[in-house]
Amino acid sequence: MKYRYETHMHTAECSRCARASAEEQLRYYADRGFSGVCITDHFLTGNTTVPAELSWKRRVELFCVGWEKAREAGDKLGVNVFFAWEHADQGKGTDFLTYGLSKEWLLDNEGLDRMSITAYLDFVRREGAFVAHAHPFREDFYIPYLQLMPRQVDAVEIINACRKDFENERAAEYARNYGLAVLAGSDNHSAGKQQRLCGIETDTPIRTDADFLQVLRSGSYKIFDTRTEISI
Repeated sequence: MKYRYETHMHTAECSRCARASAEEQLRYYADRGFSGVCITDHFLTGNTTVPAELSWKRRVELFCVGWEKAREAGDKLGVNVFFAWEHADQGKGTDFLTYGLSKEWLLDNEGLDRMSITAYLDFVRREGAFVAHAHPFREDFYIPYLQLMPRQVDAVEIINACRKDFENERAAEYARNYGLAVLAGSDNHSAGKQQRLCGIETDTPIRTDADFLQVLRSGSYKIFDTRTEISI
């Protein structure tokens, strides 16, 4: 038996660009037979619903609402839910999926949103995070230039279901050239409106955030893409 996990998805509760609630997302993944999902809402540096003028504690609490509601839905549906976030280098369109740290850790580390991107990456990795560069070759009108940091990440998202094949191919080439681990993710913002899903597949179930981090670090997974139904 194979177990499938989403590594990159958003909830309308916390990501301003998302169109599906946490519960809608979880029901969709449950219906598709996923064993678990990792909620990676846009952090306070990105396209978040959280007001900037609030206290750090209140901002973190609001940021975690999508994950908490997803976890409640997952408990009912039999889908494990893990915690992470998508950190942005503000105004540059460069995003980093940050796995392995907790809500409690965020509460204890006020000021993450004011760090330079290089300081952020060095700090969270020292603290035990596993960092993947999301859609590194994404091009759009609001992205002034591509920014790669191969010495400051652990992995590269080489298949993003929302990006062009050309961009994903360049990401795979980048990861290969630098010997970085690879991930796939759906970047799902809209539940069932997105038919193509990507993620990781394991031979044994992942039950906790610690387990999820261990799997990422060990590389004991394959990446999959439902468009081709090929695992790599």
